[in-house]
Amino acid sequence: MAYLLLIVEPRGQRDTRTQEEARQLYDDMVRYGQGLAARGLLRASESLRPDQHGVRIQQREGKAILRDGPFAEAKEMVGGFFLIDCATREEAIAIASACPAAQWATVEVREVAPCYVG
Repeated sequence: MAYLLLIVEPRGQRDTRTQEEARQLYDDMVRYGQGLAARGLLRASESLRPDQHGVRIQQREGKAILRDGPFAEAKEMVGGFFLIDCATREEAIAIASACPAAQWATVEVREVAPCYVG
């Protein structure tokens, strides 16, 4: 089964780190992803820029509504993800628990499934 591990960070947290601290955390996450790949579990992973570089798009009554980030209503932002394949939810949780980001952010585990599946 496929699971998405979302790295949910407090907004602005990245700004509190030195360049050296940020690089070390990034390198830790890269090594974590490499370990998943070596075990045959990783489908994809990416780090995301902070939400001030994002845009939200909605379609209402035939018109596109765009809202540039940062998104004031959000206290957290998705900072990246790992898409993995594993046998069970419990295994996905164990994999997420080993993620370095769990020490400074939240790792949300979501099973990949069609949106009509409850």
